[in-house]
Amino acid sequence: MKTISIIGCGWLGLPLGRYLSEKNYLVKGSTTHEEKLETLQGNGIEPYLLKLNPQLECEYVDNFLDSNVLIINIPPKISIQKTDAHVEQIANLLKVVENSPIRKIIYISSTSVYPELNREVVEEDVLTPETSASPTMVKAENLLKSFSTEVTILRSAGLMGYDRIPAKYFAGWKGLTTGDIPVNYIHRDDVIRIIETVIEKEIWGDTFNIVSPIHPIRKEIYTQNCEELGFEMPEFVEAPTPHPYKIINGDKWLDKSGYHFLFKNPLDYFYQLPE
Repeated sequence: MKTISIIGCGWLGLPLGRYLSEKNYLVKGSTTHEEKLETLQGNGIEPYLLKLNPQLECEYVDNFLDSNVLIINIPPKISIQKTDAHVEQIANLLKVVENSPIRKIIYISSTSVYPELNREVVEEDVLTPETSASPTMVKAENLLKSFSTEVTILRSAGLMGYDRIPAKYFAGWKGLTTGDIPVNYIHRDDVIRIIETVIEKEIWGDTFNIVSPIHPIRKEIYTQNCEELGFEMPEFVEAPTPHPYKIINGDKWLDKSGYHFLFKNPLDYFYQLPE
C-alpha cells in the first residue's frame, strides 16, 4: 500500500485525501487548526497538526513524513506575509524532508505565474522568477526542483466546482467590463484525478499546466451560473480599451498523460449551493 502525505487539507486537500483513502492509499494529512483534526480522521485521513511559520512545527513530523509521496498544497498568502515568506516555508520544509524517505513530491502551483501576454501561454513561457507575474511561486517551484528529480509541479488554473461558483463573486455587479475575457478554469474533481494520475503513472520530474481545454468567455459563464443557480445577473458593458488576457495551454499534460477530463468545458461544471 502506498502512503501519501498531504500538507494542506482544505478545500482541495480534504476531498483529495478522502478520494485517495477510498482508493486504498494510506493517507496522512495536515491542518493548521486543531479543531479540524477530527474532520480529517472522519474522512479516512490520519490527521496531523502542522504549521509553517515559516519554520516547520509538527510534533510527530517523522511519522507524517514516513511516506512514498508528499503533496504540498499551501498557496502563498502574499497579501498578509512578506513577499518571500512562502519560499522560506518551502526551504524550511525541505530541510526536514531531506531526512525522511520522501523524494517524490507534487507541488500545487498556479497559472497565476504567467503574465497577461494576450496569447496562449505554455510552461516554457515562465521558467524564472524574473519572467513571472508571481515570482515567489516560481522561486518555490525552482527550490523544489533542485531538491529532487522526482518533483512534479502542477500549475493549476482557477479552481472551481461545488460551492466555488464564478458568478457568485460578481452577482449584481454594475458596469462589468471583463465579460469578453476567456476563462482559465479547472474543476476540483479533475485536479484530484490528475494528482492520482501523476502517482499511478509515475509522472515525475516535470511541470504541467492543468486547465480545462475549452476557454469560454466570462460573460457566458456568469450568465449561465445566474440562470441556473439564481444569482443576480451582473451588468456587462463594453470595455473602453481591450483588457489584457492569457489563455493557458494544457496540451503538455494531455500529451504526457493521456488524461481524459471529466469536465472539458467550464460551461459543464458541477456546482453545489451550500445548504
